[in-house]
Amino acid sequence: MNAVLPSPPVGGPRSTAHTLNSSCVCVSLDLKALARALDSELGQLGLSELVRERCPYLFAALPVFVATPQLQRMAQVMQAVESVVALPAFREQVLDAAPAIARVGFGGPLGAFFGYDFHLNDGHLGLIEINTNAGGAMLNAVLARAQRASCSAVAAMVPTPDSVSAFEQGIVDMFRHEWQLSDLSGGDRRDGRDGQVHQLASIAIVDEAPEDQYLYPEFLLFQHLFEKHGIRAVMAGPGALEWRGGRLWHGDLAIDLVYNRLTDFYLEQASSAALREAYLQQAIVLTPHPQAHALYANKRHLALFTDAAKLQALGVSTETQQILLEYVPHTEVVDAADAQRLWDARRGLFFKPATGFGSRAAYRGDKLTKRVWQDILAGDYVAQAIVAPGERMVRDPDPAAVENLEPAGQAAQARKALKFDLRAYTYNGAVQWVAARMYQGQTTNFRTPGGGFAPVYSTADASGRSLRACTGDAAANVDHASYVFLLEDSSSVHAVPHALYVALASGQATAPALAGQTLRLADWYVRLKDGEPDTVANETYGLIRFDAEGRVDIAHSPVTPAARSHDDVATVSEDATWPSVAERDGMRELLFGASHVRHLR
Repeated sequence: MNAVLPSPPVGGPRSTAHTLNSSCVCVSLDLKALARALDSELGQLGLSELVRERCPYLFAALPVFVATPQLQRMAQVMQAVESVVALPAFREQVLDAAPAIARVGFGGPLGAFFGYDFHLNDGHLGLIEINTNAGGAMLNAVLARAQRASCSAVAAMVPTPDSVSAFEQGIVDMFRHEWQLSDLSGGDRRDGRDGQVHQLASIAIVDEAPEDQYLYPEFLLFQHLFEKHGIRAVMAGPGALEWRGGRLWHGDLAIDLVYNRLTDFYLEQASSAALREAYLQQAIVLTPHPQAHALYANKRHLALFTDAAKLQALGVSTETQQILLEYVPHTEVVDAADAQRLWDARRGLFFKPATGFGSRAAYRGDKLTKRVWQDILAGDYVAQAIVAPGERMVRDPDPAAVENLEPAGQAAQARKALKFDLRAYTYNGAVQWVAARMYQGQTTNFRTPGGGFAPVYSTADASGRSLRACTGDAAANVDHASYVFLLEDSSSVHAVPHALYVALASGQATAPALAGQTLRLADWYVRLKDGEPDTVANETYGLIRFDAEGRVDIAHSPVTPAARSHDDVATVSEDATWPSVAERDGMRELLFGASHVRHLR
């Protein structure tokens, strides 16, 4: 078994995204804008109050920053999974072992709103699981309308109203596409309208007791979105549906499509009888459907995705194998015959029910008791190598935690690290939206003050090479750019977008993670060639002090040395602010890439 994935070496260069997640509070949730966005979606007051009362920790206060290459890798992993699922050998193997209802509807609707959940920590990306009825997409659309940037360094990352509107239009188009993929959109309708093309006219959003669900506000948002686009929409429990006259009915409304939010994935419960019959008779479009769950969501598939021999036997391409083996944490089906080996390795493992959902009955190995271990051995579980979740520094919303402390202690205690995972909402092999979920504890829970759904902002690159891209410095007529790095005594190198540094220096932003520290500051003035860093023209080094709240303390910062020509490096190597060889290599790697550093040697 693989253990916890290793962290990068201490002192290695940190990415822009890591730096922003550790210190940036320049973008925050505008609560008034959120309330307006929630209420305006329904065209009436009330939804924002409902969220405050029932779901106080639904929305996180701050965004999560992720480098664009990592988002691209997430899409590649999703597409690798899709390519395996498309293989006839895989489908035959999976569907033969699944309940019979999973073999209904082959070649029809694809399934709406898959969720690919990832952990990302210190550059290590891992696909944790796949869901086929992922919630939160509409909530994240509303959340995107309520972000407020306070400095130019990150303002360009905030989603535009047009991008959010396009996402919402894409949601409607997705459901209409599901309808068009079915036989029901053309002829062969049971209501006698054979031979005609029929538009999607009605949708039922179905879950057990919808009004009692934690994400009930999202159901209201979906209902309004559908009706705004001319589609009748109702919310209903499965027991409120009726099968009669060859149609599925909710009261006097004939249902064309069911947006399925049930966790009764194979419609086995008695309350799902009418819905099950309508689906078996192919009288409705059900999305997502049982076949999608069987092909994607069973966690046993994660064990297959990390088994090179089985992938090879299925005919999976070498390129796809490499992607899956690198980015899906090693997973195996728990077998009682391996009990002692797995128990001994448990601290590096996470145990999940193969057909579970919502983190129920899932356990970190280091938290296991002997009693729970016996339940795992008797159940249907997989063991997955742990990939640590990311961390986001936030302000601690609990004033009692800091009120009796000295100012310096308040600054240290007034921030805390929350974990986060990333969810890519996908449809038909494409990523629709990416969101984060911030939390404390073992798994995501929506019970953490300051946590909840968080927007994901993309930094242009994992390295300093594109730091200017989020500041507007990459205009075609710019032939120089300034790159800023903070150097710690541990030789850690932190790349800082120049506009973020300007915002810090001018008091527009704070860096709570750096409160009370004095760090060395490196400012490299770089000639650009075709918009990319070419040569370092000048280097300026000095010391910068952060006060107890993480603000740059200009008055108490030591005097910054004058700028020096790059040619003068040898004459000032004794200066206390000058970087070590390792730090210089770290900055060059962030700026030019590792190959440039090797070339210089």
